[in-house]
Amino acid sequence: MAVGPLVRPYRVQHHGLVKRIHPAWLVAAVAFVALVGAAGFRATPGVMLHPLHEEFGWSLGTISLAVSINLLLFGLTAPFAAALMERFGIRRVVAYALLLVSAGSGLTVFMRHSWELIALWGVLVGLGTGSMALAFVATITGRWFVKRRGLVTGVLTAGGAAGQLVFLPLLALLVDARGWRAAALTVAAAALVVVPLVLWRLRDHPSELGVTAYGADSDLPPAPVAPGGAARRALGALRDASRVPAFWLLAGGFAICGATTNGLIGTHFIPAAHDHGMTEPVAASLLALIGLFDIVGTIASGWLTDRMDSRILLGWYYALRGASLLVLPALFAATVRPSMVVFILFYGLDWVATVPPTVALCREYFGASGPVVFGWVFASHQFGAAIAATTTGLLRDRLGNYDLAWYVAGGLSISAAALSLLLFRARRGLPVPAPVAVAAA
Repeated sequence: MAVGPLVRPYRVQHHGLVKRIHPAWLVAAVAFVALVGAAGFRATPGVMLHPLHEEFGWSLGTISLAVSINLLLFGLTAPFAAALMERFGIRRVVAYALLLVSAGSGLTVFMRHSWELIALWGVLVGLGTGSMALAFVATITGRWFVKRRGLVTGVLTAGGAAGQLVFLPLLALLVDARGWRAAALTVAAAALVVVPLVLWRLRDHPSELGVTAYGADSDLPPAPVAPGGAARRALGALRDASRVPAFWLLAGGFAICGATTNGLIGTHFIPAAHDHGMTEPVAASLLALIGLFDIVGTIASGWLTDRMDSRILLGWYYALRGASLLVLPALFAATVRPSMVVFILFYGLDWVATVPPTVALCREYFGASGPVVFGWVFASHQFGAAIAATTTGLLRDRLGNYDLAWYVAGGLSISAAALSLLLFRARRGLPVPAPVAVAAA
């Protein structure tokens, strides 16, 4: 990447009463919009499971398989996408990712067979959303921010929740009034319309604008690109990280995080509520409320991450999530009761509050390799989500209800709290691997 002849620490300047805003905030805003645009598909499976089942006769297990492949690729793509962003630039990778999401969602209106659903929902959209995953957030915050990293990580992570909030009620109404194809085309259009903004305003590194990262006291030129392709850098980061016990503790906890959010609640909450007589638009509105409260919870988690030990935060988040899942089966009913509203509020605040402290710990343990290592930790998140999405669908087909899935998820969440607290044992004297150049820390 070409660097201008002069890169200066950014200084706030006044022109009369007008204060210049550091360009890092503009980049973060564009990244937020891009994440919202890509998040439309995250709301799609929950409102489409029953319509696809009714039209094509596919079992919930078969449809959940497509969701699982999507979730798995969503995670496995992330570390390679982080390396590709270093090699080819953030702007280019994000633009292509949005095009893949748009194509994968839009082409479903022509499908006739279940393998086409797997190819489009699973493969195309999985690759696209994976390139827009949380490793993208880690890359943006690593390059553009020194101060307020935790807060910005929380805000950008909340972009996915904002997308869910925006799209879920709309998609549920579209499915109810015009069928699932209208919803699929809406998601495709939402991803496509963001591409021009990304190409116009997203920037790869502060040096392109002749400034340094927000809060930096000295020049922060781009990290040199390590020799070899993106795959080699991503796999090298995994090799080095796998020698550190903290990596496996983080990955194990995050796998459970994915199983209990995207894989379970995100995919099966609406069908489970429908089983108890609740209409899909009402259930979708409840899931959208989780997205609303998640925005608050994730931003607050980012603020806390800048001030508290991330290990303690993760322990509390996972333990409280487990307790809420254990009581969920008793809360379902044909109408929305106050107890369900309390669960939605509580679970929403905790939904992806785990992300800011996990990103911070990856940076603490792995330095400049943090974004790519977090990509692998996030891959474990999606691996857990994929397993949960499929197994939960199969359990529903076999048992006729979701109760066992909620109880197992609650127990797993409590075990994730224990894994997080074990990170204290690896806090001192870490054998930090040699950095894989992905971003300026």
